[in-house]
Amino acid sequence: MPERARTRRAPPPFSRPTFVDVYCGAGLFSEGLRREGLRPVFAVDVDPIAVKSYRRNVARVAEVGDARSVPDGVKADVLIAGPPCQGFSTLGRQDPKDERNLLSLAIPRWAAACESQVVVVENVPSFIGSTVAARLVHALESQGYAVRSQILEAAHFGVAQHRRRGFLIASKAGPVGTPASAARTPRTAGQDLLDRPFRSGDEMHVWPTPSALALERFKSIPRGGDKRNLLAVRTDLCPPSWLRMGCQATDVWGRVDPDQPANTLRCTFQNASKGRYVHPFEHRVLSLREGARLQGVPDRWILCGKPYPVARQIGNGVPVPMGRAVARVVLEAFDAASGSSRNSSRQRSPARPTRV
Repeated sequence: MPERARTRRAPPPFSRPTFVDVYCGAGLFSEGLRREGLRPVFAVDVDPIAVKSYRRNVARVAEVGDARSVPDGVKADVLIAGPPCQGFSTLGRQDPKDERNLLSLAIPRWAAACESQVVVVENVPSFIGSTVAARLVHALESQGYAVRSQILEAAHFGVAQHRRRGFLIASKAGPVGTPASAARTPRTAGQDLLDRPFRSGDEMHVWPTPSALALERFKSIPRGGDKRNLLAVRTDLCPPSWLRMGCQATDVWGRVDPDQPANTLRCTFQNASKGRYVHPFEHRVLSLREGARLQGVPDRWILCGKPYPVARQIGNGVPVPMGRAVARVVLEAFDAASGSSRNSSRQRSPARPTRV
């Protein structure tokens, strides 16, 4: 007698949603979704080094390409996108004529082509109120999405860093909530920089060798100190421009406070003149690994490229725990929609006939 074929139970709706990542960078945002069980099926970025990092650490689905060109045949439940922020960032010129500002307007075409139920667009908070964002919202609403905006603080989700990011979330799967704070007590920079050992030979635990002048400055900056300490006690180490400007830009040449979340990590975090990026105690700036830890990147990751491209991949990313928090509320919306769909089906089903 032939063996009866085994029947496989169909997975429940949205058991493991798929996603596409546009302007993916090295994949930090993707990693947050992947950790929550979503499956990446395609990613694209114009930077070949960042794409190489994505393929090495997240999944081998990333390709180098212009995100304004939408490929055929790519479908996903969720679309995430982190278009360039330079034209909106308060750290830049906020130039409305920056051509990169319009790159986000390709996202609605991706949403339509991928037939995505949820679209998440991440950028700096000032993007949310921009005219480009208004155009993006209008285009998504015209496709039937309900769109809402959120501004989230990374330190609320277990990231040892203060980092505010703006999110536009468009949904056809029902309302997507706001992530709840993960911890009452914020994670401190010291927990990532001082309390956890570094693996011997870690190729990312490297930093620039300071010049003789930089080394003398580091030695003169006390715990929690910054440029103001140099202006107060070591004017011989200060350039004329510092003496003219006085105590403006107080975070530059600043030591990270180990008892608090770090300041926002920029792509230039290995340059002491760009912010509070000096090690809490040692006479150097942060290593690439330390910067990655402050973004929630696991130590098993090895990012590709020379130091500055690696630092840019780190500084441009969405902190992994923040990405996980966003993924959780997206999954909750899918679960709610799935439950509502099952209930509606039961209500519409005709009554079972009574046997005579």
